[in-house]
Amino acid sequence: MQADERSLEEAAREALRGAVDLHVHPGPSPFPRRIGIVEAAQQAEAMGFRAIVVKSHHHSMVTDVLASRSALEPLSVRVFAGIALNNQVGGLNPYAVETALAMGGKVVWFPTIAAAKHIRAHHHYRFPTSSVQLRPDEPVPLLDENGRLRPQAYEVLELIKQHDAVLATGHLDADEVDVLLRAAREVGVQRMVVNHPNFVVEATPEVCREWGRLGAFIEHSLCMYDDRSTFYHWPLEVLLTYVRQVGPERTLLVSDLGQANNPLPTESYLRLVMQLLRAGVPRRDVELMVGGNAASLLGL
Repeated sequence: MQADERSLEEAAREALRGAVDLHVHPGPSPFPRRIGIVEAAQQAEAMGFRAIVVKSHHHSMVTDVLASRSALEPLSVRVFAGIALNNQVGGLNPYAVETALAMGGKVVWFPTIAAAKHIRAHHHYRFPTSSVQLRPDEPVPLLDENGRLRPQAYEVLELIKQHDAVLATGHLDADEVDVLLRAAREVGVQRMVVNHPNFVVEATPEVCREWGRLGAFIEHSLCMYDDRSTFYHWPLEVLLTYVRQVGPERTLLVSDLGQANNPLPTESYLRLVMQLLRAGVPRRDVELMVGGNAASLLGL
């Protein structure tokens, strides 16, 4: 490694001290995973991260984190979890949401693999298939026939507000995301994240800028800009286009990693932060996008 490259890596490692990864996919999961919760936490701590949020598309990981408490307690990195509202937890199920949040959950993801948009686009985006036999996902509808949120969605929003948790929009269509964010704002939800806007959701930078004005953070998955990843789709310039439109103060950079056959979460962070610094993104902006914004969402 040349001296300039070593200096760049050192700068990237410094920028990652205090980082918060809001989107990690460890096992257990029906999808093949490379690491478990404890390994993900250990690797994050080794890189100087402040916290991670672990996610499953199929079940609440809140209980998995609680069951791992004895192994996680010696670590300085904090580990949080939440629940994704897919078929396996009953879709828009306020009972499941209430339980997850009451037991310490921090994030509620609206439908991901059960979003109608995801089901239509599943094969186009090379999404993984489960390693166990599962029945095909049915769409979990968010809106009624008049284009308004279903009553169960409002119940979920009220629970998110009561627990001061984070609303994440999942893999909904951009039009559904817009309805959800506006309803959440009316209800009084304070913490909102739009997940990977150009993956499945297919929202333009201009639309994301408007969502930022509504109070949402726009989350980008680093795996989609890492050419070693099975989720690689776009060059770095695409990410920079979104950042310029939305602003670093409303942008989150997460790994969205943990799957088998993909880089480790911290590996993608290091690689992409080096690329961002090489592209001239100010270090203070990088630190905001990899750590500061996410920390504020989690109340850290």
